[in-house]
Amino acid sequence: MRNLTQLLFALFCLCLPAMLHAQDKDDSKYLAGAVPEVDGKVVFTKEFSIPGMSQDEIYNRIYGWMEARLKQNENISRIVFSDKEKGQIVGTGDEWIVFSSTALSLDRTKILYQLTATCQPEKCTLEVEKIRFNYREGKEKYTAEEWITDKYALNKAQTKLVRGLAKWRRKTVDFVDELALGATEALSAATANAPAEEKKEEKTVEKSVINSGPIVIAPKKQVTIESAQSQPAGNNNVISGTESNTGAGMPNAQVIVPSVQVKKPAALVPANKAQQQAYKEVAPDQLSADAIQTGAGRLVIVIGEDPFNMTMMTANSGGSLGKVNGKPVIFSILSPDQPYEQIEKAENYIIRFYPTGQTEPTVILECKKLPSPATMEGMPRTYVGEILKAMVK
Repeated sequence: MRNLTQLLFALFCLCLPAMLHAQDKDDSKYLAGAVPEVDGKVVFTKEFSIPGMSQDEIYNRIYGWMEARLKQNENISRIVFSDKEKGQIVGTGDEWIVFSSTALSLDRTKILYQLTATCQPEKCTLEVEKIRFNYREGKEKYTAEEWITDKYALNKAQTKLVRGLAKWRRKTVDFVDELALGATEALSAATANAPAEEKKEEKTVEKSVINSGPIVIAPKKQVTIESAQSQPAGNNNVISGTESNTGAGMPNAQVIVPSVQVKKPAALVPANKAQQQAYKEVAPDQLSADAIQTGAGRLVIVIGEDPFNMTMMTANSGGSLGKVNGKPVIFSILSPDQPYEQIEKAENYIIRFYPTGQTEPTVILECKKLPSPATMEGMPRTYVGEILKAMVK
C-alpha cells in the first residue's frame, strides 16, 4: 500500500507542471465566434482582396496552391470540381490532426472537409465546410456541428472551453488558419508557389486568422495586417500591400500589440568599419517593399548576442516584409524539415538578406518575435518579427 501511495504521489508531481501550464493557456482566440455557423452549419469563410489582379491570375494561383496542398496528404484528397470561367474550385481533404504525440502514445483524428474557392476580378473567397472527424481509427465519428460549436464546446458563460472538447476546437481553428495563410502566401508571392514559450506581457485578446476580417493583398509587395482599433474608419482590416487602397471598415480585427523595448544584439552591427560605413540606418517603416524578395536571395536568421555563440539558419521557404497593426514586420518561413527549437525559444533575433550570388547581406534587421499562428504537423512554420532597427546597403 505504501509503495502504491508513493507511486501515485510521483505521478502527481510529474503531471503537476502540465496541469499548471494548461491553466495558464490563453484560449481567447478559440472562444465565442471562433467557429462560425451559417444556417446551423459550420462554415469558415475568408475573403481576399487583391487590387489589380485579374480573375484568371487569382484562379491559377489558388488552383495551383489547392492542388499541391491536397496532394500532400497522399490519399483521396483532391480537387473534385473546377470551372475557370466562373472562377470556382472545389476540393475535398482527408488528413490527420495530431492532438499529442509521445514515445508511448499518439492521440490524433482524421479530419475530412470541403474546401471551396470562388475567384473574381481582384478578389477571392475561401470556404471550409462539411467538416467531419473520424477518431480512434474511425471507431468514433463526429460532425463539427455537434462537436466544436459554441453550443457544445463552450461553457454556459462562453468564457471557457469545455475540457473534453477543447482540443478539438483549438486544433480545428488552427488547421483552418493554416489553410488561410497558405492561400495568402499563394496570392501574395512574387510567383505562385506550392505551399511549402513567449515572454509574459500584458494580456491581449487574440483572434484566429480565419476570423480576423478580409485579407487585402498587393501581389509582389509587402504584406500588412492592421487592426480595426488602430486604423481610420473606412479602412479594411488585415493583410494589404502598402501601395494598395483599402476598402470598407471591418469590425472583426486581429489584435496583436507587441512591446518594442529590446536590447540591441551585437549581430546587428557589421564586423568592421568599412562594412559599417557601407550600411545606413533607415526607419523600419521606410524600408522598400522589394528590399527582400523571395526567390531572389537567402533569408538568414541569426539568434544570440554573443558573436562566438550564435545560431544561424536559413529560412528555406522564404519570407517577406509587412506590417502588423501598423508596425513594420518581417515574415520568415521555415520548411517542415527544418529544426525550429532555437527560434521557438528566442525572444529577439536578427534577419539578414543575402541576394543571390552575394556574400554580404544588403539588409540587416533587428527583430522582436511576435505571436504566430499554431503550425499543423508537416506544414511550413511562419515566424513574425517586429522590426526594431533596419540597416541597408
